[in-house]
Amino acid sequence: MSDDLAPAGAAGRLLELAVADLALLERVRIDFAPGLNVVTGETGAGKSLLIDALGLAIGARADPALVRHGAEAARVEALFDRLPEALVCVREVAAGGRSVARIDDETVTAARLAATAGPLVEIHGQHEQARLLEERWQRDLLDVYGGHAAERAATAAAVAAWRENEAALAALAVDPLELERRIALVEHEAAEIAAARIRPGEVAEIRARLGASRHGEAIARGAGAIVGLLSGDEGATGVVGAREAAARAAAEAAALARLDPRYGPLATRLEGLAAELEDAAREARTLAEGADHDPAALAALEERLSLLFSLERKYGVEVEALAARAERAAAEVGRLRGVDAERAARAAEATRLLEAVAVAAEALSGRRRAAAVALAAEVERALGDLGLGGTRVEIAVGRRPAGRDEPAVELDGDAIAFDASGVDGVVFRIAPNPGEPARPLARIASGGELSRISLAIEEVLADADATPTLVFDEVDAGIGGRSADPVGRALWTLARRHQVLCVTHLPQIAAYADAHFAIHKAQHDGRTATEVRRLDDAGRTAELAAMIGGPVGSPAAAASARELLERASRFRATRRATAGGG
Repeated sequence: MSDDLAPAGAAGRLLELAVADLALLERVRIDFAPGLNVVTGETGAGKSLLIDALGLAIGARADPALVRHGAEAARVEALFDRLPEALVCVREVAAGGRSVARIDDETVTAARLAATAGPLVEIHGQHEQARLLEERWQRDLLDVYGGHAAERAATAAAVAAWRENEAALAALAVDPLELERRIALVEHEAAEIAAARIRPGEVAEIRARLGASRHGEAIARGAGAIVGLLSGDEGATGVVGAREAAARAAAEAAALARLDPRYGPLATRLEGLAAELEDAAREARTLAEGADHDPAALAALEERLSLLFSLERKYGVEVEALAARAERAAAEVGRLRGVDAERAARAAEATRLLEAVAVAAEALSGRRRAAAVALAAEVERALGDLGLGGTRVEIAVGRRPAGRDEPAVELDGDAIAFDASGVDGVVFRIAPNPGEPARPLARIASGGELSRISLAIEEVLADADATPTLVFDEVDAGIGGRSADPVGRALWTLARRHQVLCVTHLPQIAAYADAHFAIHKAQHDGRTATEVRRLDDAGRTAELAAMIGGPVGSPAAAASARELLERASRFRATRRATAGGG
C-alpha cells in the first residue's frame, strides 16, 4: 500500500467481496485494495453486477430474478475491515424469493444488515446523481458541509415541541355545549359508582352467603348437633357433652397428679382440651344463630348483587375495578372543568414556542448563508480541476412566505413558512459559460456536467463524510475523453481519504487506479460466466490499449496506454511530493 493512502486499519473499508450464482457471476472473489479500485471490461460483462452484489451485502432490496439460471440461490459475502477481526456480512437470495441476511454468522433481518453495513458504503449511481437535483437533498449537502448538525437538531426539537403543544391545543378545542354534556356524564358516572359504596371482596362474600342460605335447614341441623355433642343435651339426664367429659377427665388427672407427678402434664393437656372444646361450642352456637333464614335479608343480598353486576355491565369493568373507575372519572371531571384555563395556558405557550422556533431557525439560517458562499467557491474550484473551468456556482438560500392558513414564524417582519429543517430553501445554481446567468442545477446540467458536479461535491465533502468506502457507478456517464483525465485525478485524490471503487469505460480514468480489475465473459461447459482478475502492469497496459481501441495488439494503442499510465504516475508523484508524502 502506498504511503499516501488511508491506513490499512481504517475501520470499515471493504476488504473482500465474494459472489456466487448471481446472474453471470457464477463464482467470483475480489480482494480490494485501499485507495482507488477500478473495474473495467466489455459492455454486458457484468461490471454493474458487482455493484448490485455489494448492494445486497449491505442490505439493498433482494431481487430473485438475479439468481443464476439453474441455481437454487445466489450468495454474496462482504468482508469489512474491523478490529480485532473482519466484519462478515452475508446475503442469500433464493430463486423462490426468500432472502436471508447474516452478520458474523448470526441470522438478522435485512433492515438490521442495512443499519450495520449500510453506513460503511455509499454507492453513487444514476439514481444518486438524480437525487442531487432535489432541493431537499441540496439543503442536506449544505448542512453536512457547514457542520450544522447541532443547529438542525435544535431547530427540529423546537418545532417538535411546538407541534406537540399544537396537538394538545387542538384536543382542547371542544364546543362549550359538548363540554358541559361530557362533564355531566362523567360526574354522573363518578357519583353513581361512589353511591354504591362497594367494599373489596363484597361480591365473593355475598355469593358465599347466598350459597349457604340454599342449605339453611341442613346447616342449622348440623350446627345444633355440633353444639349438642360438645356441650351435652341439657334436656336429657345423664347425657354428657365432650366439653364436660374433658373437664371431668382433667379433674381426675389433676387428682392423680397429687399422688403421682407423672399425671401433671396429662392434667394440663386435658384442661386445655376442655377450654378448646368450650370455645368450639361457643363458635358453633354463634354460627348457628347467624345463619341466613330471613327471606327479606336474602332478598336484600340478591338485590345488592344485582346492583353490583348492573354497574359492572354498564361501565365495562369488573366490580373490583369500579372504584378505580370512579377515581378516574372524578379526575376527568376536574380536568374538563379546567379546560378553559388549560386552553389559555396552551395558547400562551404556543406563542413562546413559536418564538423559540424562530430563534433556532434564524441561527441555522445564518450558518447556512455563510456556508453557502464557502461551498460554492470550493465546488467552483473542484469543477475547474475537473475540466469545467469558468463554471460559476451559486448556492441560493431563500425563505418561502407562509400561506394564509399555514403556520409561520416572523423573521425580519415577514411571515415565513417552516418545518423541522428550518425556514430555508436551498438551490444549487450554475452558469457553465461566462456571461450567462446562473440557473438551477435541475434545469441546466447535462449528464456529463452532473457527473462532474456530483464528483466535485463529493470531493469537497470528503473530510466531512465519514463513509469508509465510496462506490462510483457510471461516474463517467456523458464524459468524453478530454474531460476524463481530470475526473481520474479527482477520483484518485478522493481515494486518499476514502477507499473508492469505480466502474468505468474510460481508459483515462482507469489509468489512475491503485488496483485495476478486468472483468470479462467466458464460456464453460456451454454456459457463459463472468471472470474477474486483478491486472499487473503488463495487463493494465493491454487493458487500457483495448479500451482505447484500434486493432488487437496495435502498437499505437499500446503506446497511448503507456502514455496514460505514465501521465497518471507523474501526477501521483507530484501530488505526493506536494503533500510531503514522497
